[in-house]
Amino acid sequence: MLASEKRSLFRFLTIYLSSTFILFFLAVSIFYTLQKQEILGQQKTALSSKAHAIEQKLRKLHNTFETPLLYPHDKEIGSAIYNLDKEFIFGTFQPTQIKWSKPLYTHDHRLFYIHRLKPYYLGASYLIVTQEINRDPLNRLIQNLTLFLLIVMSFFTLLAIFLGKLFTAPMRDSIKQMNRFIEDTTHELNTPISTILTNIELLETIYSCQGEKEMRRIQVASQTLSRLYEDLTYLKFNYNYHREVVTLDISELLNERLEFFSTLIEAKELKLNKEIDEHITIEIDKNDAIRLIDNILSNAIKYNIKKGALEVQLTSNALEVQNAGLGIKKENISLIQKRFIRDNKNEGGFGIGLDIIGQVVERYNFLFSITSTPNKTTKVTILWEK
Repeated sequence: MLASEKRSLFRFLTIYLSSTFILFFLAVSIFYTLQKQEILGQQKTALSSKAHAIEQKLRKLHNTFETPLLYPHDKEIGSAIYNLDKEFIFGTFQPTQIKWSKPLYTHDHRLFYIHRLKPYYLGASYLIVTQEINRDPLNRLIQNLTLFLLIVMSFFTLLAIFLGKLFTAPMRDSIKQMNRFIEDTTHELNTPISTILTNIELLETIYSCQGEKEMRRIQVASQTLSRLYEDLTYLKFNYNYHREVVTLDISELLNERLEFFSTLIEAKELKLNKEIDEHITIEIDKNDAIRLIDNILSNAIKYNIKKGALEVQLTSNALEVQNAGLGIKKENISLIQKRFIRDNKNEGGFGIGLDIIGQVVERYNFLFSITSTPNKTTKVTILWEK
């Protein structure tokens, strides 16, 4: 699966599953609340019936007034009687706080029912009964709803993956077609570019003094095409080709690439200032290093002003390349590092250079930064030793 397809599928799954889960969670919460009220209602009804049963026993005891007076009680519940002033008379329990305004309420995992006695039996005006809430039905309800949620979310996850792949299929096909086009195009470009560059070198050897200006123009154009071919090939096969990480002399390679770009530098009449320490080595695949250096130098040359300065500095821990160009606005620095995004539309290119730099930097855990002052300078720094 392509990276862009993965991102699209992940976004779709995130939005679809999160919204679906929220809707189902709300529905289940409402259902649980209603079912809980019904279960507690049944227990409250049973408690009320037991209160009436105790009232009947109090009435009988009041009418017969048998001695000794035995307070009626139920082993399953607690009960207590209070006088008209709501003072405790007797009971199997004595609650510390009573909500007299609520005849039926829950408190501390218990149900309470306040039953008014009329007429008064044994001087009692109120009968309070209580029992612990039976949580078994509630626990079964929670288990069933949790299982239901898991089943539903599993089903909708599978459905979302299927729909996501179905919806991204056209994009995947388009990307594959574009990749095949790039692959075929780069393949077709390679032969003529190699032929042009080879014949330019031959002509320069034979006719060193004639048509030098025209030859340089052809060479600049050919080198531009050659670098574009290499970049497109790198993008196509970046994750597939075998890398050979070696201890590479980056100083030597940087000088070689500056020599490669010398025609472009001369064509733009740039003033090259280089400070390259000798025998600087890093652990990297050579092709990755070439793509890294070439894209930094290419951008520095392309977006430089005519007769501007080009400064290249290499030390044991970093590579810095600075030009004197149009610069980049601060808010655009992070944006132009994305593929196919360019800050300056006046210059050619596809907006892939900084994306390639970013890929190489990420692969080798280097640090990559761009600092720029609009209409003055832009400096790119690659730091491999932190």
